[in-house]
This record gives sequence, C-alpha cells and structure tokens, in this order.
Amino acid sequence: MPSSSDDERFAGNRSDTGPQNSPSVTAAVGGTGFSTTDMVLNIGPQHPATHGVLRLRLTLDGELIKHAEPVIGYMHRGAEKLFEVRDYRQIMVLANRHDWLSAFSNEIGVALTVERMLGMDVPQRATWTRTLLAELNRVLNHLMFAGSYPLELGAITPIFYSFREREELQAVMEEISGGRMHYMFSRVGGLRDDLPAGWLQRVDAAIEAVRRRLPELESLLIGNEILRARTRGVGVLSARTAKAYGVSGPIARASGLDVDLRRDQPYLAYGELFAPGGPGRVVTRTAGDCEARLEVLLEQIHVSLDLAEACVDRLRSMPAGPVNVKLPKVLKVPEGTDYFATENPLGFNGYYLVSRGDKTPWRLKLRSASFNNVAVLSEVLEETLVADMVAILGSMFFVVGDIDR
Repeated sequence: MPSSSDDERFAGNRSDTGPQNSPSVTAAVGGTGFSTTDMVLNIGPQHPATHGVLRLRLTLDGELIKHAEPVIGYMHRGAEKLFEVRDYRQIMVLANRHDWLSAFSNEIGVALTVERMLGMDVPQRATWTRTLLAELNRVLNHLMFAGSYPLELGAITPIFYSFREREELQAVMEEISGGRMHYMFSRVGGLRDDLPAGWLQRVDAAIEAVRRRLPELESLLIGNEILRARTRGVGVLSARTAKAYGVSGPIARASGLDVDLRRDQPYLAYGELFAPGGPGRVVTRTAGDCEARLEVLLEQIHVSLDLAEACVDRLRSMPAGPVNVKLPKVLKVPEGTDYFATENPLGFNGYYLVSRGDKTPWRLKLRSASFNNVAVLSEVLEETLVADMVAILGSMFFVVGDIDR
C-alpha cells in the first residue's frame, strides 16, 4: 500500500495544461486520492462552426462550459494603418471590406464622416439613393445569416431559400454598381453615377418577389420544432450584460434594448422614414435567447423592405438632378476631429477621424459591431453545454473580418 506521504505527493501533482486559475479537484477512489483539472478545449482557429477564422478557448467540466475565451487576430490586416497612407477617395475601398456582408453600409459611414468635417451638403437625390442601397444591403446581410444559421444546426434546406431571395436583390445591386460584394458606388460628396434607366422599376419587382416568397423561408425556421428546441432558452443574453459589453444591432434588440441609430441619431433620410407615421420601426424582443435573435433578424428584413419601398417611391417622384458634388483635384479635410456612427446591419459602426489638414487621415479608428458581439461570448457561453455552443455562436451574427479589421 502506498504511504500517506506518497498520496500527498500524488495529489499535489497538478497538470499545467489548463488555465492558471483552473481549480484542482481531489477525489478519493479506494482510499487513494488523485488530482484532476478542468479540460481545456480549443475550437478553431480553423473550424466550420465559425464565420471565419475565430478561436474559442473553452474550459470544460465534463460537458459544461465553465469559461470561454474568444481569441481574435487571425485575420488582422491592419486596415486602420493603411488608411493613414491613402487619400480620402482611396480609403473607401479599404473601409468596405472589414464586414464584407455590409459593404455599402461601410462605404456610407466613411463618406458621411468626411462630408461632415468638410461641411458638405449632398444632393437629396444622392441621399435617398444611399438610403435605398443601405437598406437593400441590410436585407442581403440578414438573409445570409438567416440561411446559414440553421445550416450550423444541421438544416440544409433554408440556405437555398435565402440565396434565392438574395439573388433577386443582388441583381439590382450589381446592375447599379457593377459589384456583387464590394460595390464601391458611394463617393465623398454623393454617388459614382446616376440611376440606370428603368432601375427603380426593377428594384420594385425584386422587393415584391422577396416579400411574396419570404414566408416560405420563415416557415422553415420559426415553424421548425427542431430548430425551436435548439434555440429557445439557449444562450440567454440579459439586457444589462448587453449594455455593459456595448453590444448593439439585432443582438441587443433581441435582449430588450430599444436602440437604433436610424431613429435615435438619424442620418441620410432616416429622420423622415422613422418619423411618426413613417415606415421605420425598431424591432425588439425580451427573451434574449438564440430564438429571439433569429426572430429579430427575420422581422427586420420586413422593415428594411418597407423602407426600401418608401425610398423607391420618393426617388420616383423626384425630378432629375445631380447625385454628387464636384470635388477639388486634391481633397483635403480641415484640421480637427470628429466621430460619426451608423446603424450597420450588425450594429453600431463608428468612425473616429483625426485630420491634420492633409489629403490623408492622420488617424481613422473603426468601432465595429462584431468586436463587441464576440466579446460578450465569454459571458453567454458560461454554464452552457458544449452541444449548445454552435447554436449560440451562430446566433451572435458576426463577421470575423469586422472583428480584426
């Protein structure tokens, strides 16, 4: 029989593979004690459950997640440093790529920030067209997540329905801009070109087609008993935690936070669209679980289609006119600082611009929505099962490039 001193030495041998603060649990089996540590499991950085190259470091107690640490930086491209050696026309091509599903909205944020520092008034025709394209881009973003989320839970069919609707809208976005993902249609001072002949009619037809067929996709998601069982009551994010982590967009609104910059700090044409009697409204839920986040996403598609339809009607009633402002050959922004934020499809996108009066920004800091939405995973994943991890991860609606920038 081993001596008591041998037992003590054996019990004192702790594995150093886990986190430094991992508790050591000593259990007695047949009178002999042995030490155990929580298991550390790495998810990624190359894992099909994530939207890009993200790593999660999970500390497990059996099948229970005791601690979750998101590890970011695998896609870091240094966009903010590249801004400093590009003039204000060139930074647009870099800024629309960090969230590749919201490219047009990214362009708009940079353009509006620069225009405000220049004190520039953009033609109304450009303002309403920008609003229309931003809402169409929002629908494209939400359809991608609505289709890919059930794919992560084992449901293959919804992705085909969502891509069918995406193609309707992609066609009109590609027609006006020439691009399918990175549109590069917005410019400082307005838009690159005027609307093609008959384009508004084709937008109307695309909106009507998507609106008519959207219930087919929704019935596969909200009406799916298996999906409901995997998402209801799973991954609950409280309003207090969401606010503490700066979570925004559909995720925050699914937790009961009634915030939307289109209504609260209007830009473009949103002041009129979200006025009393207008088509704009903020979609919220209170449950804060995976199901609530999906419901908010789907309902926001309907709201964005309403907003896009209102923009088409307004543009159709406008007389022909300019869609941009003539810029000097060398565009210099006056010395100073400014911060401007937009309601991107995934949440708040902030742009902090510091200018020294040159043709390039001295500093342009991006505040992206995905960074905060992923940071809160350390709270949401605690005390949940490993089997629910993918369901929670997919419902946080993030783009990894938007985290790393």
